[in-house]
Amino acid sequence: MQLDKLLGEIRACQACEADLPFAAKPVLSLSDSAKLLIIGQAPGLRVHESGVAWNDPSGERLREWMGVDKTVFYDSRLVGILPMGFCYPGKGKNGDLPPQPQCAKLWRKSLHAHLTNVKLTLLIGQYAQRYYLGKESEIAGGLGDCFSHRPGNGFVSLTETVKNWQFYLPQFLPLPHPSPRNNIWLRKNPWFEQQVLPVLRGCVKEVLQL
Repeated sequence: MQLDKLLGEIRACQACEADLPFAAKPVLSLSDSAKLLIIGQAPGLRVHESGVAWNDPSGERLREWMGVDKTVFYDSRLVGILPMGFCYPGKGKNGDLPPQPQCAKLWRKSLHAHLTNVKLTLLIGQYAQRYYLGKESEIAGGLGDCFSHRPGNGFVSLTETVKNWQFYLPQFLPLPHPSPRNNIWLRKNPWFEQQVLPVLRGCVKEVLQL
């Protein structure tokens, strides 16, 4: 199936609508020429309302981390945006609810079959990291890389995973979520801005040939 047709089916998907606070409104942006892929959690309320991925304070910080402007960030020929859940899942006691699992089960393998030009994937937050870096990750195996031999495969917390980012390059780079809710984490872990952000910006610049 061509990617445009697949994306059309995804944007019309209502598989988990009964579990959502609003009508299903999948938000993603992909092209088969994309060289950089961003895997986040799920759209927040502001993104749900606008229909534009990362159109919120988290997105502003993410673009700052990456060292790119909106023109580059939203150019789907260069950057693919593929959250773990495509629709806003609603609010929980401590922020947004987890992504709906149906998205990964229904669509992720088919989408990855089209993303053959991706050189680097940013894994933002625990849900993306567990799915892509876990011992039983079918996606990692399907992309031609076995993680069973990597020391990073045993890390159990987001902090440990991000701190050991070097085990996952050049294919993946794990990151914390850029949400303002993570300001405390950023203050407690100054090594992230000092050590990881320069690597992130260098990788983005190289992959996108900026």
